[in-house]
Amino acid sequence: MEVGICGKQTITVTEAMTAKAMGSGELPVYATPSMIALMENTAYTSVAGELEEGQGTVGTLMNVKHLAASPVGMEVTCETKLIEVDRKRLVFEVKAFDKGGCIGEGIHERFIIANEKFLNKAQSKL
Repeated sequence: MEVGICGKQTITVTEAMTAKAMGSGELPVYATPSMIALMENTAYTSVAGELEEGQGTVGTLMNVKHLAASPVGMEVTCETKLIEVDRKRLVFEVKAFDKGGCIGEGIHERFIIANEKFLNKAQSKL
């Protein structure tokens, strides 16, 4: 895996993505948890093609600022860049924009895992 891999994804804000719907606030604006989910998804999909058969990645750290509100119906674009690779640890720069400019930015960390082993360990907690 090489530093520099970029991801990009655009969504349109729906009612289901609002702070009111997600329970993270009272207003019908793009929720921070929705923005974080978009950032995680964009980062994970950007490197998915670089993984070996049976591998995946899991998010372990998200340190972001949500800088501006986006209303329902507005497009939001997320851009990610892989900025560090340390064995199985992947660090991404993540940013989100709407037509008004940057609405969120920060750092996201993921680890490469063996899917089956990871799932078995999680299931063993039952």
